[in-house]
Amino acid sequence: MATTEAEVERVRELVATVPAGRVVTYGDIAAAAGLSTPRTVGWIMRTDAADLPWHRVIGAGGKPAAHLAERQLRLLAAEGVPIRDGRVDLRAARFPLS
Repeated sequence: MATTEAEVERVRELVATVPAGRVVTYGDIAAAAGLSTPRTVGWIMRTDAADLPWHRVIGAGGKPAAHLAERQLRLLAAEGVPIRDGRVDLRAARFPLS
């Protein structure tokens, strides 16, 4: 996936701004960073997010990826993020990136 260093850094900056107890979607980050698709954010997060609050970035439906679900939901619950039936309540927890 072709991305520039500037795009990677912008995504990293945006993710770092999400406070504990709040979440954003991959699409939120993509829109704020001027990227054409949330998949680019997913790729960046998969390859360069170990030092970021990666668990605060979720899918548009409020459900984490299956391979991360247990760990991600546990971390979010510990921060007080409202979770119902394995999904984050986006209305209550979504952080505005503007």
